[in-house]
Amino acid sequence: MEADILNTLLDEEGYLIDPAQWNESIAQELAKRADITLEEEHWDVIRFMREYYAEHGIIADARHAIKHLAAHCDCDARNRLFELFPYGYVGQACRIAGMKRPRAWSTG
Repeated sequence: MEADILNTLLDEEGYLIDPAQWNESIAQELAKRADITLEEEHWDVIRFMREYYAEHGIIADARHAIKHLAAHCDCDARNRLFELFPYGYVGQACRIAGMKRPRAWSTG
């Protein structure tokens, strides 16, 4: 995706203005900007977030993503989530998954 086009879709903090415009190309570019190479575990969390948003109409907070990740890995899911997205769930995972910036947030 061309950077100029993507920039028109983002708010001043780098979050997608309309989550419906999200696609995997946008995710790849946002991850690249965050210096993250998306691997299958990243995509698993991102797809969970997208599905949760589609089903509930709200962004899954970190505790839901941690619970999802725990069901799919033999690991400390909370630490693993922050290894995947080292600058945080809101700062990286929500951006890459095409979510709007949450107003109030629990980190799980």
